[in-house]
Amino acid sequence: MSGHRWVARAASGAAAVALTVTGGTVARADDDLASLSAEQIADRSRDALLGVSSLRLSARGDLDGSGDRMSVDLTLGRKGDCTGGVDMGEDGSVEIVKRADDVWLKPDKVFWENHVPIGGSTFDAILDGRYMKAKADDPRLLTVTEVCDLDTFRELITDNRDAADRGTLTKGRETEVDGVAVIPVTRAQGDERLTVYVATEGEPYPVRIGVRGPDVEGTVTFSGFDRPVPTETPSADETVDVTALLGRSVKPV
Repeated sequence: MSGHRWVARAASGAAAVALTVTGGTVARADDDLASLSAEQIADRSRDALLGVSSLRLSARGDLDGSGDRMSVDLTLGRKGDCTGGVDMGEDGSVEIVKRADDVWLKPDKVFWENHVPIGGSTFDAILDGRYMKAKADDPRLLTVTEVCDLDTFRELITDNRDAADRGTLTKGRETEVDGVAVIPVTRAQGDERLTVYVATEGEPYPVRIGVRGPDVEGTVTFSGFDRPVPTETPSADETVDVTALLGRSVKPV
């Protein structure tokens, strides 16, 4: 699904680039965040993000330069559980619930029409507002289920370290984001500006990342740090088995 590709690129392009160390001295745990350099704040913020057991990630805008405005809202855990959805604008949306070895997906009518032009309307009619249920390791759905894992997100941050070695980091004045005291750290490269807002109280979590440039524009917001992923899953009456729906010979959606 193209939704997975967008989530991956949004996460790596916005979070990994902003939160990777670009140099500087590692700060002591008891250092006041406001006294640190931009590089040290980015270092602390990245480490805090990598250490969480779960979080909520919300992304809005055009973060991959495709020209399409999309949105992602997922609560992710390191056990691979997640809940939320991906809205791809004119390409449709998909609700996602993943728990242990099972995954539930509810594509909307527009998604079926765009991604399964032959038979999509039939699938939509069969589902009739219900989820399709499958095993999380079903090869037809891996592009969706892989992103519903906090470890996948953490790997994106780790694997994109070199990307953050470009550009200049600068520290701004203390401000607030949604009532949280933060310090903004901005990375400038050419005409692109990427700013991460780091909490100054408690753990130095990044609470928002904004990116602006000729080809990209959007925000990524983090919240719900270490709060468990909701355990509720769709009931049997709300689901249709994916094998019965798609059949063994249908190509991945």
